[in-house]
Amino acid sequence: MSKRFRKTVESAGEEGSGHINVVPLIDVVFILLLFFIVTSVFVDETGVEIDRPRAATQSDLDKNSILIGITSSGQVFHGGREIGVAGVRSVVGKLAKENNTPVIIQADKAAPTDATVSVLDEAKLGGAKSVFVSTINQ
Repeated sequence: MSKRFRKTVESAGEEGSGHINVVPLIDVVFILLLFFIVTSVFVDETGVEIDRPRAATQSDLDKNSILIGITSSGQVFHGGREIGVAGVRSVVGKLAKENNTPVIIQADKAAPTDATVSVLDEAKLGGAKSVFVSTINQ
């Protein structure tokens, strides 16, 4: 047997044994990661702890919504920062007109009624098509 043929047979045997090509695996994992990031839903919380009242007629709402929180002292929050009643119209106007997103008001059960009504009015004036008041299950 010639040396040239022997080297070809030996090198062919070395290529197939013990080596795993992980480059396609990394590509697949990266594509799956991108898929899950793009399809995930991000919920924007109000940023304050609210004790919501109970309601017998409660129903689940869409997760893609604008959440506005009203504390027991009447402070209005969105996205973890206080915006006040005056800031509701601008926040809703900016976010609701883009994709017709509903507004959910999470009012504390000890919150003043006038603050809740004022936030509801400002949300409607800001261009919200639908405004809901959030409660908890019984």
